[in-house]
Amino acid sequence: MRALEQLIVDFRLLHGGAADDQPAIADGIAFDTAPDGHGERARAHHALVHELLAQNMGLREIARYLGWGRHTVQRYARAKNWQDMVRGRKRQQPSKLDPFKPYLEHRWAETAGHVTVLALHREITERGFRGNYSTVNQWTRRALTATDGTPPPPTAPSIRQVTGWLTRHPATLAEEEKLRRETVLDQCPQLEVAAQLISSFAEILTTLDGRRLTGWITDAMTSGLPGISTFAAGLESDFDAVTAGLTSPWNSGPVEGAANRIKMLKRQMFGRAGFPLLRKRVLLA
Repeated sequence: MRALEQLIVDFRLLHGGAADDQPAIADGIAFDTAPDGHGERARAHHALVHELLAQNMGLREIARYLGWGRHTVQRYARAKNWQDMVRGRKRQQPSKLDPFKPYLEHRWAETAGHVTVLALHREITERGFRGNYSTVNQWTRRALTATDGTPPPPTAPSIRQVTGWLTRHPATLAEEEKLRRETVLDQCPQLEVAAQLISSFAEILTTLDGRRLTGWITDAMTSGLPGISTFAAGLESDFDAVTAGLTSPWNSGPVEGAANRIKMLKRQMFGRAGFPLLRKRVLLA
């Protein structure tokens, strides 16, 4: 899986998407002033704290009475209204995207909303924007709407999503995932080759057909795919052991499990018990 993730990164499939599925920090967004579930609780708690304050109760006394932490009570006491308890922090400095927002709005209106966020990101990058794709994507989906009322184009898939689509059995994918998988493979022929290699290697693993390993390593090495070819080279360096593991029904799993259990017991009692007690726990567990 690591080899495939590295391959996807090397081909820059995401065109600047945030790493590890973490979105980039965009403009500060305040929560809606209409109370949702969290807002209702904040409003009720804020009213309760200020009602007790009006009865001349101190913060510590209120905390003991409600069973809350003193700092929690203090935050509600200092808030002028309940919205302050659910409002997101606003940026103290202007966003990097601010100078380019008029251009983005103009391009969106000019194309009637039929321009991809990726294209917009590339255009403003050529004009000096130094932020990442996620910043543009989040602001566009929040601030711009197509003239025909349709939502903005879907976002590019993350590294983790593409890796999951290629490593899971196609039968376990939802219909939407299958369609997006095919789209990704059509756009990147190298990943099509990688998907075929992954599928064939999975068959070798599940059927314990180690005889096919030599051919698979040859195909992977000659494919020239970063990550995949490195993985194949690692298999070749320990070929006999890998072949035995992919051929024989026997494995060292039970032995490794017992060793790990003993290590766990030893760590649990480190500095608190001697060898006799460890021996009894291992034998009687």
